Amino acid sequence: MPPALAQLFPLVYAACFLVLLWQAFRVMGRGFTAVPRPGDQSPASGADRTGRLTIHPELLDSDGQLTQEDLLTVRFSGDDEGDSVASERV
Repeated sequence: MPPALAQLFPLVYAACFLVLLWQAFRVMGRGFTAVPRPGDQSPASGADRTGRLTIHPELLDSDGQLTQEDLLTVRFSGDDEGDSVASERV
């Protein structure tokens, strides 16, 4: 390896490391501001980001209206949502 290239390699390596470190802190900073903290002012109470109501397609009937049918609920073993009656039957 030529001596000039050997001297340049650590500088390029350090520059890349600093750029990646800076980008990591920028991304983490955005994550910290995404979660509201007590005392933070909310942008609009009750409004979602898109301004649209989100409905899963499974809840719509063939006419595109919300279904009035009873929906099936499936629980897997190990759910910790507090249904003590189901755990007593097992």
